[in-house]
Amino acid sequence: MSSSFRAPPVPPSNEVDLVELFQAVGAQKKLIAVVATAVTLLAVAYAFLAKPEYQVSSVLRPAAINELDSLNRSEVYQLPPAAALIKVGAALESYETRLGFFRANQTLFKEFVRPGRTLEQSFEEFNRNSISLTLPDPNKSDLLSSYIRLDLNYHQGIDGVAILNGFVDYAIAAEREQIAADMTVIVKNRINELEGKLKAARASYDADKEARIATLREADTLKRAQLQDEIKALRTQLRTLRADRMSQLNEAISIARSLNIQKPTTPTSLGERPGTASSVMRTEINNQQIPLYFMGVEALEAERVALRKRTSDDFTEGRIAQIARELQLLQTNREIEVLNERKNEDVFLSGVQSLRAEEVRLRNLNVDMSRLKLVTIDKQALEPLGPIKPKKAMVILLGAILGLMLGLSIALVRYLFTKKRNDKAVGVQPLGRLN
Repeated sequence: MSSSFRAPPVPPSNEVDLVELFQAVGAQKKLIAVVATAVTLLAVAYAFLAKPEYQVSSVLRPAAINELDSLNRSEVYQLPPAAALIKVGAALESYETRLGFFRANQTLFKEFVRPGRTLEQSFEEFNRNSISLTLPDPNKSDLLSSYIRLDLNYHQGIDGVAILNGFVDYAIAAEREQIAADMTVIVKNRINELEGKLKAARASYDADKEARIATLREADTLKRAQLQDEIKALRTQLRTLRADRMSQLNEAISIARSLNIQKPTTPTSLGERPGTASSVMRTEINNQQIPLYFMGVEALEAERVALRKRTSDDFTEGRIAQIARELQLLQTNREIEVLNERKNEDVFLSGVQSLRAEEVRLRNLNVDMSRLKLVTIDKQALEPLGPIKPKKAMVILLGAILGLMLGLSIALVRYLFTKKRNDKAVGVQPLGRLN
């Protein structure tokens, strides 16, 4: 009886022998050295051939309080030091301010100008990554923690110091001009507001004056009408009294004629008989009013004639003279004349003294904006001692490390690839057939 037996193949082992691995990597030390040397040489070439990049910085801090005192004491524009620093920082970060500086100083940016580019495109290349701004923390209000740091990165051939210092000065000047323009507008608006209030006060005064004059004239007209009515009534009354008096005289003359009284007499004398002589002197005391006819015909007729010839009874009443005097005074109202003859009526306006004082103060306001110090330049940009990029020693060291790691990686990959291929090629031979 014969049988055939074939042993199963032994699967390759997935475990890596570290000793064998180190030996295999050591056997490829020339490859590792070549790769490391090549990468290091590339790093050396980059370190010495790359265009150096430099950095300059400037630091701004809040100005002293006395630097802004003249502006704040104007009571027109309030600007604390911290707020002034933030305004300057906003100007430094403003695209418009940067573009304005770029346009005003094109000689400093000639390295950024390229054929076929517009001015704005050349500026965009500069503005994209060149300037970085660090603003103060808005949650901190103390002056020590408030600052603005401005960094400028530039390549060799560009005057970064002049650009950064010039840009800081330009932004401060632009913000100063903006504050001056704002202040001019505010002062002008306030003066216009004060002038409007003064015009309103003048209009109110004119209305009050016209109302006062109208009131006075109305009062004069009313008083004149009342006096004229009164004098008319008095004259009517006097005419009536004269007519009554003439009627009384007519009656008394008739009685006197009937009694044959030609001369003024008394009741006692009338009672004596004619032809009686007496040497006695009589004194008559009589509390009763003597009738009018005792005046005699002659006196009564004389009075009647005088009354008939009278053309006016005004002299008999003192009130008429007083009325004539008052009417004469009413012909001219001196208060109205004084009101109309006022030359400078502004002095009579009430409640405008403070407005005039404020207007004069604003018109004479003189804040020297050219000497206004918005911020303190704590640090100006200075020529750097060396480039920030590339750092040659670090680049060469990193190149050597990366070259060594790359060489080791290549050697390891070669070892693993070779081992895998050998494992596939080497197999277990079949055992002989058993009989």
